[in-house]
Amino acid sequence: MNVLSVEKLAKRYGPRQLFSGISFGLEKGQKTAIVARNGTGKSTLLKCIAGIETADEGIVSFNKGIRVGYLDQNVHMTATHSLVDEMLDQDDPVTNAIRAYEHAVAQHADQKTMQQAIDTMTELNAWDHEAHVQVLLHRFGLRDMEQPVNTLSGGQQKRLAMAKVLIHAPDVLILDEPTNHLDVHMIEQLEDELSAPNLTLLLVTHDRYFLDNVCDEIIEMEFGEFTRFKGNYSYYVEKKALLDEVRDATQQHLRGLMRSELEWVRKMPRARGTKSKSRLDAFDRIKADATRDFSRDEVKIDVKTERLGGKVIEVRNLTKGWGDPNTPESYKPVVAHFSYSLKRGDRIGIVGPNGIGKSTFLDLLTERTPPDAGTVSVGDTVILGTFDQRGLQLKEDKRIIDVVRDIAEIIPLNKGKTLTASGLLERFLFDKEQQWQYVSTLSGGEKRRLYLCTVLMKNPNVLILDEPTNDLDIPTLNALEDFLSELDVCLLIVSHDRFFMDKLCTKLLVFEGEGRIKEWVGSYSELRDVQRAKAAQARTVKVVKEVVEVKKDDTVKKKLTYAEKLELQRIDKEMPKLEKKKEELLALMAQGGTDHHAIMERSIELERIVKELDAMTDRWLVLSERA
Repeated sequence: MNVLSVEKLAKRYGPRQLFSGISFGLEKGQKTAIVARNGTGKSTLLKCIAGIETADEGIVSFNKGIRVGYLDQNVHMTATHSLVDEMLDQDDPVTNAIRAYEHAVAQHADQKTMQQAIDTMTELNAWDHEAHVQVLLHRFGLRDMEQPVNTLSGGQQKRLAMAKVLIHAPDVLILDEPTNHLDVHMIEQLEDELSAPNLTLLLVTHDRYFLDNVCDEIIEMEFGEFTRFKGNYSYYVEKKALLDEVRDATQQHLRGLMRSELEWVRKMPRARGTKSKSRLDAFDRIKADATRDFSRDEVKIDVKTERLGGKVIEVRNLTKGWGDPNTPESYKPVVAHFSYSLKRGDRIGIVGPNGIGKSTFLDLLTERTPPDAGTVSVGDTVILGTFDQRGLQLKEDKRIIDVVRDIAEIIPLNKGKTLTASGLLERFLFDKEQQWQYVSTLSGGEKRRLYLCTVLMKNPNVLILDEPTNDLDIPTLNALEDFLSELDVCLLIVSHDRFFMDKLCTKLLVFEGEGRIKEWVGSYSELRDVQRAKAAQARTVKVVKEVVEVKKDDTVKKKLTYAEKLELQRIDKEMPKLEKKKEELLALMAQGGTDHHAIMERSIELERIVKELDAMTDRWLVLSERA
């Protein structure tokens, strides 16, 4: 069943034509990714399809009754309202009831307010929807319902935005860079979530493993054409290489045909008959196809690196955390008593969940953040190049050429060569006309590419890259990987891009929590395989233990021991007392009251008694059966 149809869609920004004549459709359950270079209009295309922006031409139509969810590339929440208010921002009775109930629970409201919230939830039959909200937030690692959204990290905001989209159970999901700012565990969980068979997916992402694991079709926007490849990313790469070969061979054939036809045109007599006119028209078509430009502008990265001495960065007994170090119960270590020596030629990846302290660790190494204890010593020959996760902090009314000129007019290259600021920008795919545009006109990926240019032009010999792959297109990523693979520098990389890390890093520093950091020699994928195997083994051991316990119970002799007989007699006496206490507490809670603390204490006591009764009942059943 066709759920989405796009017909002859076109969009222009000023003199710049982003795309035109785009037509395609999606079937139910299809998982499609759009692949193109930064600045070609991928994000704008998704917004036009989702109805966020209006196309200049063309029609977008969804099948009747289809629910559509859209996730923007840039999630930046600045409001001070709570997480639950952001998650449930619709104005309808059920949503309002859930919001009121969650606030009452989180803020320990008085008994009257709590009872009103519970009564409204019951009256509107909103409990199932509330449970769905809780499950989604828990799945995306969001626990504190009252936390202001502007205090959430970038990864937490992205997860909240994703949960907010999924809460409405959309039939079609339109996602722009959904993996940005997510850690690997969350990316793998998202892969499972989006692989649901009935969910239709249209997305833009640079995560090549994600494309391989989720998508069954790739659509490429290039040379003004919209080419579909029925397969995942690996299939696309293979078939695209063949397509390029065929295209090159076809153009060579057309050029030869054009040369022979050109001879005829030059010798053709002035008197033109009908046959001659049709042959001339055919020649014009051959000429247009033969001279069509299929060349691709590639990012050309070439910088001079200064010689690096034996000492790079050494840390001794490094400790950093949040809270008062003199108060152990309130102190949360990010790094605890860590010692390490970064050596020349090291290519180290830093991995761990979001919020565990990876960026803080980089700030410690670059001495932007002072440690609570320990030392950081940087070698005399070290020239640091830092690519920050926050990106390029510039005024939007600044011209692109001025961004580079503020650093240097002339940039030294290898072998004594130099390059002007304008020439360097051209190598990073900013042509002379675009260089005079304002930073505000750049797409997210183009801004990241410009930032990368400003970092590398300082000729660093130690590169610290914090999430460098976010928003970069795949061709730029490939060029950056090739460049860094051959560059004689020390690399420290924080990234959740598994493909990027596998290609560049020879060892990892693994953040395990509570300040523990362990070294892993090998690739990121190998580490994930080991971690998943350990998790599976732990689950298997747990199941085996449970089975063994059951078998032990089955083989226990039937006759009760004297001690077990006494235990059974004690349980027979205790159970009625607990039942009576349970009934008394229920009666007291039914009477209500205004003392919130008393209500909470009774609730905790009731929970304890119920658990004790359950355990006692299970034991009574076992003993009485054997008796």
